[in-house]
Amino acid sequence: MADVQARVQKTIDRLVEAGQETGIQVAAYKDGRLVANAWAGAADPSTGRPVDGQTLIHSYSAGKGVTATVAHLLAARGVLDYDTPLAHHWPEFAAHGKERVTLRHALTHSAGVPQLPAGITAGQLYDWDAMCATVAGQEPLWEPGTATGYHGWTFGWLVGETVRRATGRTISQVLREEVAGPLGVADSLFLSVPEQALPRVATLVEGNWEAWLAALPQDLPFFRSLPNHGVWTTAELANRPEYLRAELPAGGTFSASAVARMYAALIGEVDGVRLLSPEHTARIAALATDDTDLMFGRPIAKGLGYFLGLPESGGRRTAFGHNGSGGSIAFADPEHGLAVAVLHTRLTGGQENTGPQTVADEIRAALGITA
Repeated sequence: MADVQARVQKTIDRLVEAGQETGIQVAAYKDGRLVANAWAGAADPSTGRPVDGQTLIHSYSAGKGVTATVAHLLAARGVLDYDTPLAHHWPEFAAHGKERVTLRHALTHSAGVPQLPAGITAGQLYDWDAMCATVAGQEPLWEPGTATGYHGWTFGWLVGETVRRATGRTISQVLREEVAGPLGVADSLFLSVPEQALPRVATLVEGNWEAWLAALPQDLPFFRSLPNHGVWTTAELANRPEYLRAELPAGGTFSASAVARMYAALIGEVDGVRLLSPEHTARIAALATDDTDLMFGRPIAKGLGYFLGLPESGGRRTAFGHNGSGGSIAFADPEHGLAVAVLHTRLTGGQENTGPQTVADEIRAALGITA
């Protein structure tokens, strides 16, 4: 396995030297064993602080896979049920015909409430109770359960508040106690970054991501979930300490080794810990919908809280995970016993976002995975 580590390190060093990446972390598990844990570049270009194995990188929606994992552990223990209405735990959510919206609908982005108020500010995002009240009070854009459309920000409150109502604990507490703690990564897998961990967080850098968003037609349905520039998923937003500290489980901040370890423990045993039974993992990773996503305007294969067939996974429908704004990604490929995380600080989109794909391809090649 030393060859895997060496090839990954060589690849990311080259990406940084070429200016394609600023700071990058990569981790890969094969059959429950860590086979690559590499990093390169700057965590803070202004000071020269380097990325290391303890650096935390905010990865926007790659955190949705972490949020979904918390929900699945609670479902496996009977605390939550996929087909019980959210309003069973959260009565206020039943407003405007949402009384039949279930956890399954939330996880498959079919709850019908992806939108945010037009004038919302970044500061409002940090107020958990106010945002949950806002989401609960919204009228669905479509009849819940009849269509799917990416719930960019609202996914976090839908799942997170359901977890809080059902357990009496925030989703960050449940993550720490039920997932990160048992896996030994309680200091590196966060939906809300504790004050003491903020110095370890890398500074995000705009590549072309913000410009790429601005170049899109602003009347796309997608912008119902990003209704003004203040809540766009930019480097500037994610670099604010108050944003990082806030409970915002639509995104996450972690190290590559921590989130890859979580995915490895979903598909196998890691140092004696397996998060879900093989049967339960198969259910959450099965195709739930590949209908046209009403926010993106194209079909997207989704499982329960994860995207399926991501390009970085080789396009395999059996692989599940989540990418984030600007290009970071984490996923599991159960067919090959593989879990991978590629986190980077330079936010890029479109044709400029090739680094994670390059690294994932190198990992598969080093492991001899060709099909």
